[in-house]
Amino acid sequence: MNPDLKKQIQALSEKIYPKIKSYREHLHQHPELSYEEFATMAFVAEKLKELGIPFQQGIAETGVVALIMGDHHTNNDNCLGLRADMDALPIQEENDVIYRSKTAGIMHACGHDVHTSILLGVAEILQTFRNNLSQPVKLIFQPGEEKTPGGASLMIKAGILENPAIDRMAALHVFPEMETGKVGFKEGIYMASCDEIYITINGKGGHSALPHNCIDPIMIGANLLVQLQQIVSRKCDPKTPCVLSFGHFEALGATNVIPSKASLKGTFRTMDEKWRAEALDLIQRQTKMIVEAHGGKVDIEISHGYPYLENDPEFTREVKSKAIEMVGSANVEELPIRLTAEDFSFYSHKVPVCFFRLGVADSSKSVNYGVHHPQFDVDPNSLLTGMQVLSSIAF
Repeated sequence: MNPDLKKQIQALSEKIYPKIKSYREHLHQHPELSYEEFATMAFVAEKLKELGIPFQQGIAETGVVALIMGDHHTNNDNCLGLRADMDALPIQEENDVIYRSKTAGIMHACGHDVHTSILLGVAEILQTFRNNLSQPVKLIFQPGEEKTPGGASLMIKAGILENPAIDRMAALHVFPEMETGKVGFKEGIYMASCDEIYITINGKGGHSALPHNCIDPIMIGANLLVQLQQIVSRKCDPKTPCVLSFGHFEALGATNVIPSKASLKGTFRTMDEKWRAEALDLIQRQTKMIVEAHGGKVDIEISHGYPYLENDPEFTREVKSKAIEMVGSANVEELPIRLTAEDFSFYSHKVPVCFFRLGVADSSKSVNYGVHHPQFDVDPNSLLTGMQVLSSIAF
């Protein structure tokens, strides 16, 4: 990057930082659940209009897409896509801060308010220096990252990758395990696919003292949990990252009551699409066999979620190089794979992408809570790093 342009970008990002910080605090106070981001959409549209950036709203109901072009660009030019997600989570916030959520039971506990605010800051930077852009830039403010089928899949169906065509995409995500001022990258496959499993075991309830007269769904479920783990331990290639976890097991009996029904809910994650299909088939078939072998009946539903996320190596190296130029090599780290999931993965199966991490931990705090925690928060100075690195990709 031209050294003078780099200094100008840094200076402008520092100048608008207080405003972007106020955006984040406003969005944090007014969180909205997946596919209900109507007020957030209106807020984003208002700020883009103030900047004179053309946009469309209402894409996939609550999405916004804006386009920034220099005088030397045409509508036939391919463009760079930059994405921020906008939805919040059904979590009651426990932080005692002035910008605490005003909506009971809903909180920006995954940092999407940060992502949206950063992209609005990037919008101002790119609009200011639009005649220095290497190609047009499409800004994507996306709904529904937290809930299947994933807002990314809906935005793709709505045609946001075309007219003009996006040939590369980038996005960042808050990372409370990393200090503010740092960013992290991983080339190649980075995050896992994610599918949800819902199992209802129907048995025969009765008195706990007479178990021989019952078909106990609790015992069936306990056996099922143990035996399904063998799909991972004995059927999966040990070199393939894979996890099967159940976080819900409910059977409403009593000390002297064996219930008639038990429900289990879990998640299956991996980084190999062939094994993903095979494993989900095994889970369905073995669940039916195990439950029926114990005399019960079963209903099993698998909700197919997001595919694995793969960062394009060449594009990721390019973005990493620009990050080093912007914040210094000491502040750029290599990341390991993660079995968490992200719907940005849908884009990664369509165009080359770079999905990187933004450090948001406050070094002065003894504890920085992780995402999806009711006390999750970020060091606001991370907004500055996010704006500088994300905007640098466009030049």
